[in-house]
Amino acid sequence: MIIVLKSGTPAEEITRISEIVSDGWGVTVEKSVGVHKVILGIIGDTSIMDTLQIQEISPWIQQVMRVQKPFKRVSREFRYGEASEVVVPTPNGRVYIGEHHPLVVVAGPCSVENEEMIVETAKRVKAAGAKFLRGGAYKPRTSPYAFQGHGESALGLLAGAREATGLGIITEVMDTADLPAVASVADVIQVGARNMQNFALLKKVGAQDKPVLLKRGMAATIDEWLMAAEYILASGNPNVILCERGIRTFDTKYARNTLDLSVIPVLRSLTHLPIMIDPSHGTGKSEYVAPMAMAAIAAGTDALMIEVHPNPAKALSDGPQSLTPEKFDRLVQEMSIIGKVVNRWSTPELVTFV
Repeated sequence: MIIVLKSGTPAEEITRISEIVSDGWGVTVEKSVGVHKVILGIIGDTSIMDTLQIQEISPWIQQVMRVQKPFKRVSREFRYGEASEVVVPTPNGRVYIGEHHPLVVVAGPCSVENEEMIVETAKRVKAAGAKFLRGGAYKPRTSPYAFQGHGESALGLLAGAREATGLGIITEVMDTADLPAVASVADVIQVGARNMQNFALLKKVGAQDKPVLLKRGMAATIDEWLMAAEYILASGNPNVILCERGIRTFDTKYARNTLDLSVIPVLRSLTHLPIMIDPSHGTGKSEYVAPMAMAAIAAGTDALMIEVHPNPAKALSDGPQSLTPEKFDRLVQEMSIIGKVVNRWSTPELVTFV
């Protein structure tokens, strides 16, 4: 249930209404300040609450509505139809991710392999216009014999790459035990597809204050994905970005996964959370990354995550889907054309490194 307050409602009246509702019905009241409205979200058993009775509490109450979706905080209704934004402080300044901001590009290798590789890749993607460096310190792999990442030592290499470039860092956490170490380096903490329904992990990342990138599970429905996000918001962290990275369907011969771009308009209608598309994992082949990235921009994504490696043939993981820095440079130029058409592109500053 949400209570929509009239524009200009005094702060003391907002407090008074919240206290009456929480004390009278034993529910939790969460305030959400939108562009034009203040919304009070009611969390708890609202089945016995009479909307007409609540309407009579104050003349400042414009409307009382029930949220019909099973995901409450995540739903678009919970913000009265307004989109939210995730603001990430980075060494180069605040980065805004959301429906009403320019497209944000995240780029980098699947795994952090060594210092030279990660720093050089960071410099190249920064120069092309990326705002964040992606790189795995801990890697979930299907085979126990495949490269699992360098672990905590790789986090130090990511910190060094951030110091050299000013890029924000996005890296994955796989275990609650590793969360403090990952959070000490990451500007955005990634929960990968295989952990989308690791509810203990979702609660832990929700209890800390770093923004969370939540990837869709490889066989997850949209409702399951949004309910996973609900776990994070319910634990106290409102800063969640939803990332589509391809789902598993019956056809795996020509592409690694099926990149579901239809989620962009669907999510726009269901949730206020920002949307990211990962065409690298979504296709699994570098030659398909560019067309799907541009299609995602045209469809309205808020951000893109693209794998870049200086020598994909020798990458320790996911080489076939990685672009070389040169191909990434060209892709950014191509993306800028679509981005400008849909008014979601800002011209990157000229960057030089010494």
